[in-house]
Amino acid sequence: MTTPEELPGWTHTYSGKVRDLYVPASTADGAAPERMLVVASDRVSSFDYLLEPPIPGKGELLTTLSLWWFDRLAGSDGGTPIPNHLVPGATVPDAVAGRAMVVHALDMLPIECVVRGYLTGSGWGEYQGSQTVCGIQLPDGLHNGDRLPAPIFTPAYKAPFGQHDENISFDRVVELVGAEHADQIRALSLDIYRRAAATAAEHGLILADTKFEFGVAPDGTVTLADEVLTADSSRYWDAAAWRDGTTPGERMASFDKQIVRDWLTQRWDRTGQPPRLAADVVARTAARYRELIERLTA
Repeated sequence: MTTPEELPGWTHTYSGKVRDLYVPASTADGAAPERMLVVASDRVSSFDYLLEPPIPGKGELLTTLSLWWFDRLAGSDGGTPIPNHLVPGATVPDAVAGRAMVVHALDMLPIECVVRGYLTGSGWGEYQGSQTVCGIQLPDGLHNGDRLPAPIFTPAYKAPFGQHDENISFDRVVELVGAEHADQIRALSLDIYRRAAATAAEHGLILADTKFEFGVAPDGTVTLADEVLTADSSRYWDAAAWRDGTTPGERMASFDKQIVRDWLTQRWDRTGQPPRLAADVVARTAARYRELIERLTA
């Protein structure tokens, strides 16, 4: 993994596949910080491997889109304001300007709050065997890419770095976080999805599915955290292509790193180290990320 940057006034504490976390340098050893700096890198991963080279500008694009959505969900879209973890008016170090956020530290809930409006991905795989997704019974006769009768909440247990998240039932969410928090994060997730899907539709896009993370603030408020509705956490499709396409590849070409996944699948059997990404794959992936933000925010 790439060595994290040294940032004056901040101490690095953790690196995930894409993001690096810092706490104020003044934080005493063992003390819980009040704030954190979340830095989005240009790193790209697939099939649980970090790949080379990175995607130029990816970190800034992810951060820009998250900030845009946080603002809309705070009430600028006309909906009920959703509390989020951003620290208003905070400045970030110049070295990571544009790709970092200063946020309140939260007690994070260990749940990936996945909402699906369309049947695809792992949900399609499960449906083929049981006509269910995360134990939720769905109608007969659905096809890959079909719109569901209504959005569904299909949570996953957030696994430690390097392990796969585990799809779980809502009853299991209750066991993990308690009934009150489970009800809150389900209701918030479905509300955010519906609002975001409506916004996407206004721009000729389909929000097929997405995932959210929530934490609990010191005053007990359940708070939207991490990234939100980016190409790394959400599956967006072009609405016209979905309507008019004749194959899943045409209908469901997503605005994310699917180009990378497809390229790897053709050249790598997932044993040993993955090959270095070709220059045209990097360029096309970066362009796909840019196209999404340009269309949404136009």
